[in-house]
Amino acid sequence: MTGRSDRESGAVDTDGDLVRERRDRAAGVLSAALEDNEATAFVHVGTDRDPAIRYCGSTLANGPTPSAGPTAIAYDGVDREWLVRSAADESDGHPADRLAAALADRGREGTVLAPARIPHDAALYLENAGFDLASTDAVERARATTTGGERERIAAAQRAASAGIRRAASLLADAAVVDGRLAIPGDGGAASDADLEPLTPAQLRTEIDAAVVAAGAFPDGNTSVNPRSSVEPDDTPLRPGEPIVLEVTPREPAGYYGGLVRTLVVDSDGGRERRVHVAVTQSFRSARSMLTAGPESVTAVAADLEAEVRSFGFGDGDAIETRVAGVGLEPSERPIDGGATVAAGTVARFDVAARVDDDRWLRIADIVAVNDEGERPEWLAAPSQSLEPAALLEE
Repeated sequence: MTGRSDRESGAVDTDGDLVRERRDRAAGVLSAALEDNEATAFVHVGTDRDPAIRYCGSTLANGPTPSAGPTAIAYDGVDREWLVRSAADESDGHPADRLAAALADRGREGTVLAPARIPHDAALYLENAGFDLASTDAVERARATTTGGERERIAAAQRAASAGIRRAASLLADAAVVDGRLAIPGDGGAASDADLEPLTPAQLRTEIDAAVVAAGAFPDGNTSVNPRSSVEPDDTPLRPGEPIVLEVTPREPAGYYGGLVRTLVVDSDGGRERRVHVAVTQSFRSARSMLTAGPESVTAVAADLEAEVRSFGFGDGDAIETRVAGVGLEPSERPIDGGATVAAGTVARFDVAARVDDDRWLRIADIVAVNDEGERPEWLAAPSQSLEPAALLEE
């Protein structure tokens, strides 16, 4: 950024409000960390694949392919300003070397904070400029609480995920049963069973991804159908009466992820999957009520989800898995550790799975935005949790 002010480069940015929100949030957490550690600045170096670079950088990601080359960023704790040096600048030298020189020119010295994963060569440039490095997780802690703009972005990704799930539900709702397998019309329509094509996991996944793209997001290679099945290949036709697990984790253009899992059954005859389904869906209601009362740890929320499922008569021998994690610029991010707090401002993914039989699972995942104490958390763009495909098309 030679020849430009370090305050804001003046680069065109169609999402300036979100950039400012993120930087203000990061600056508040970093200022406290710098003071606590008697450090002069925060620095980080990486490509825009790195969520911390995207979070603190001056622009948002614009598409599925990040720009090439490293970016070096710093938060000057003395002047409370952001500095950015990029490989895209018309300047010689490594961005980290130029950033270190800029900090030194400002009279900064002593300790600078950096993520533990800062590249080795970048650390050497900073040390050669006379700085001592100390590690910090301040940016990750800042990201654990989402801004209003971030919540809107995650909701957009979740709407795209919902579009993908609903497309799959539409195909399953219209599927016919031919020789014990699900089948759908070919491209030109169908007049008889002989003209129907088997519906496979691979085909269903392709249709989901197309709907996600049409909704303005990128599937990001995260879409799966029956992800835990270990006995049948992707081209084996799906069958009626068996749970079909659909997982979609798209990324919207600014880099924020959604995350949605639904289990659908065509021509269900009830039985164990109905009982499992009632237990799993009730667990989501219980966890939501729990967080209405106030903040809880990741461990406590995950345990509540499992306990609610088991309260429907499932014992220790029944396989039940629960996972709670934040979502944002990564599909799973803070709060993610057991003791971390799910509190107001957190956007988290709840994922609950219970085994129906030896190789079949029933699984549901939704994203919840946690509000202030006493206010119910909000499910973001959540379609029906019903097992019936047609129920997802009625909203």
